[in-house]
Amino acid sequence: MGHKVITEAIIENGKLKYVGKKLPDGRITVHIIYDAGEETLSEAEVSRIVKETSGIYKDINVELESTKLRDNWERNVYQ
Repeated sequence: MGHKVITEAIIENGKLKYVGKKLPDGRITVHIIYDAGEETLSEAEVSRIVKETSGIYKDINVELESTKLRDNWERNVYQ
């Protein structure tokens, strides 16, 4: 099963309100990724997360890994 990023949608109160373009006919499975702009963390929580996670990926090649992730996520988008 390939992934296609084809449009954006607006869901309000659990109901689909807007879809940016026509979706394929039939049943489709979707993954919902949303922006939680109103969500905030306290300074103590941010400090705890930074302390817990800092250095765990210190030997990673960021450019290579981000390219791999982007290619994997966007596969088949332009077909």
